[in-house]
Amino acid sequence: GARGPFGRPEPLPQTGWERLRELWRQDEQQQYPEETVNIAKAAFTAGVVGWLYGGLPAFVSARKAFVESSHGDIFQNRADAVQSAHRAGLRSFIRYGWRWSWRVAAFTTIFNVVSTGLSAYRDKTTISNFAAAGAFTGALFRMHLGLQGLVGGIVFGTAFGVPAGGLLLAMCGLAGETLQEKRNRERRELYEQKLAQWQSRLSMTEMLGQTENNAQGRPEMERARE
Repeated sequence: GARGPFGRPEPLPQTGWERLRELWRQDEQQQYPEETVNIAKAAFTAGVVGWLYGGLPAFVSARKAFVESSHGDIFQNRADAVQSAHRAGLRSFIRYGWRWSWRVAAFTTIFNVVSTGLSAYRDKTTISNFAAAGAFTGALFRMHLGLQGLVGGIVFGTAFGVPAGGLLLAMCGLAGETLQEKRNRERRELYEQKLAQWQSRLSMTEMLGQTENNAQGRPEMERARE
């Protein structure tokens, strides 16, 4: 019936769609599930790694190219020449770093969203979830290149997803449970705790109601005797 502080706790999600919706819904403490938070953390980390991967080589290459092409240029002093070389490298660092950053972050985010969604929907974490997520993400990134690019993206994504999933499952094996299993356990424990509290409040309410009825019944009995 009624939900809220005095209503019966909401039952655990039973279908895949209910579990999917729960991934993007805040709990009573206004917090998102751990899987959703991990997706955001992975996206940020991937963005930083991608920026460094694309930006650092571009910085070194641009600085070297500036030094080689500026032998005939006139600078005020050595510090001015060094600063000009650094500015040239910094421009390349920002340009190529951003180009790699958003691509790596987007690939990682889509891969994690699909794999996490599949695990939640199927209520289990398997290597096939990561393979399918990798294939979907690779195809999405390469589909603009036509059929050949689409097939290549699927192959690349699957080749990426399988070892990535295997590594994650190995880490979960060391921890003793996967994120989905941990989520189910914590959800079940929280539900049982809320159910016990609700039953306790219900019993207390019934006791108070019975006590009130008894208190109201005594004057009536006394008047009847008189």
